[in-house]
Amino acid sequence: MINSGETEQQKFLPKRIILVRHGESAGNLDGAAYTTTPDYKIPLTPDGIAQANLAGTQIRDVISDSGKLRNWKVCFYVSPYERTRSTLREIGKSFPRKRVIGVREECRIREQDFGNFQITERMKIIKETRERFGRFFYRFPEGESAADVFDRVSSFLESLWRDIDSRFQHDPADDLNIIIVSHGLAARVFLMKWFKWTVEQFEYLNNFNNCEFRVMQLGDGGEYSLAVHHSEEEMQQWGLSPEMIADQKCRANSPRGGFIEKCQWYLDGFFDHVDPDDSEDGENEDNTDDKMGS
Repeated sequence: MINSGETEQQKFLPKRIILVRHGESAGNLDGAAYTTTPDYKIPLTPDGIAQANLAGTQIRDVISDSGKLRNWKVCFYVSPYERTRSTLREIGKSFPRKRVIGVREECRIREQDFGNFQITERMKIIKETRERFGRFFYRFPEGESAADVFDRVSSFLESLWRDIDSRFQHDPADDLNIIIVSHGLAARVFLMKWFKWTVEQFEYLNNFNNCEFRVMQLGDGGEYSLAVHHSEEEMQQWGLSPEMIADQKCRANSPRGGFIEKCQWYLDGFFDHVDPDDSEDGENEDNTDDKMGS
């Protein structure tokens, strides 16, 4: 049974959290750009600008159900890099000012730090080493590991929840949608943290394409899920395992209060000896019988 406090809390949760990777950048087109231009100053290409403009239209269609819905608002968070800010400017062209309740630049969702100027041949060797070492824990010389990015994204998530609780002032009748314009690795780490994916599961995730976006939407039980908006085939293409996809479907469809009981697939990844039929009560009964029979 849902009490009134839970109902009110549910009402004010954003309907969607949408993660967007920036459009094609000069660095995506030619890695030599990083040898002369600081990473944070790398601009979008003309194709990247067009991608961002199209993404804005597509995201608005998702939020408004292709114009059928009238009561909705958006709030943006953006990495401080030039390519993400430019992506946001193009996406923003699809949203009238009255629909936007806030925009915030957020340093904690910036790109993974690979060092300063990047020498092409040296970076090729370093990235080959990363593949042997493991993408999550490998730390770039003078830069960061994905684990470092995980820590700062985790801190951002705490701030995001505080913003949801106190900062966003909007009509409860309006669907609130949070759009985060960031980078491929930061977005994957965000999903990893949110859905409690393991390091091993992270290693199999594929990067976002330029201006690809992924929609976390509230399911019937109040849990965010990728499976509300996206298909199983899409999630497979992203590198989600069958167990991860089953978890997303469970989050999307479980009734309120039923998620914890029904979606504990991840236990098998840690305890290979777990038998669902085992119970401490049964063990106690057996012990009792033994004692009574002795």
